[in-house]
Amino acid sequence: MSGRDAATGTSVSLKSDFSSLAPGSARSLLLTVLGEFVWPNGKPVWTSSLLHVLKGLGIEEQTARQAIARAASSGWIEGERHGREVRWSLTERGKRIFEEGSPRVRSMSDPFSNWNGTWLTLLVTIPHTHRTTRKKLYSGLTWAGFGNPASGVWVSPHPERSAEVAGLIDQLELREHTISFVGRVGDVGIPEERIVEEGWDLAALEEHYKKVLDAITGLRPAPGDEMLFTHVRMVSEWQRFPLRDPQLPEALLPDWIGRRAARHIEALRAQWWDQVQAHWAKINSGGGKN
Repeated sequence: MSGRDAATGTSVSLKSDFSSLAPGSARSLLLTVLGEFVWPNGKPVWTSSLLHVLKGLGIEEQTARQAIARAASSGWIEGERHGREVRWSLTERGKRIFEEGSPRVRSMSDPFSNWNGTWLTLLVTIPHTHRTTRKKLYSGLTWAGFGNPASGVWVSPHPERSAEVAGLIDQLELREHTISFVGRVGDVGIPEERIVEEGWDLAALEEHYKKVLDAITGLRPAPGDEMLFTHVRMVSEWQRFPLRDPQLPEALLPDWIGRRAARHIEALRAQWWDQVQAHWAKINSGGGKN
């Protein structure tokens, strides 16, 4: 992955070894840029600034422009034309994406050591008339930390997310086809350990986290574009953790590698924050020229 440093005009490569990890999509990388630089600062961003970062991360310009256009059509950002260039601002909907999603991402290092053993269980039957909702249901429940140990059965050690799940069920018009329970695992049936084994593919997730740690261990990017590109790629990976990791409590999954990976990313992000923000401000101040 390579681009040109905004300050010097020289070619810059993303030297970090993320090759063992699936590359971030243009959409996910754009969301990271918006969440790391546009949302915290509350300032509009030029198209050329977004393209500079996305192209530096290996995204073709046409694909990057399509991602920006789709973000606008999805109502995440709105544009204001200045001559031949467009300056983008987050919409209220776009702000809500980060207000609601950021706490979940930041909680990935939390061991939930105060878990009281209570589970939220859903029994969901998807009728033929609602079969198109299946994918949205599964992705929404996975994001909320649910596992699927048996057909039609979803469990989560996060009963505090019941309001979030209720909103998903109502949105998909599945309330009449859902039963929920909150409580502890009983003596009848498989034990808690088996529920965890059957509900989530933790072995595959552990392998993924090993690759993440290999990719970020020892990173020392040079200030400027190299650090900014590395920062965005790393944070984009971090933001996808909740899509796969149920955030099981320490009592169920002690010394989980996912928490260690999240803490490592948090530390690097904090270490680079001031420098990448200053470099981003420099890039965006020169926008409107491409």
